[in-house]
Amino acid sequence: MMSHTTPDGITEYDPEEVRELLEQDRILLVDVREPMEYAAERILGALLYALSTFDAAHLPPEGERKVVFHCAAGGRSLTAARMRQAAGQAGAHMAGGISEWKAQGLPTVRVGSRPA
Repeated sequence: MMSHTTPDGITEYDPEEVRELLEQDRILLVDVREPMEYAAERILGALLYALSTFDAAHLPPEGERKVVFHCAAGGRSLTAARMRQAAGQAGAHMAGGISEWKAQGLPTVRVGSRPA
């Protein structure tokens, strides 16, 4: 699946596509889950910006790297993308969230996965 655009203009990316764009340093992946969720398991390279304290104005503007949001299953990231779009910036998110990322066999960083 390639990216597509929702009727309200939000770009939705497939996890595999997000992985490739991250590796190419073409996106800034922003995790809008809560700090506890992020601490337990996260996507390497994703920055935490919880939706509960979210202010689209505080995110960097679109530049060389496109801002793409993700959450657990895709709901909160879509909300964040819509908030960013309402603030006059391009809105994009990863469909299915970290659960779809893992379902596709992509790697995550987990608490306790570090050598003891």
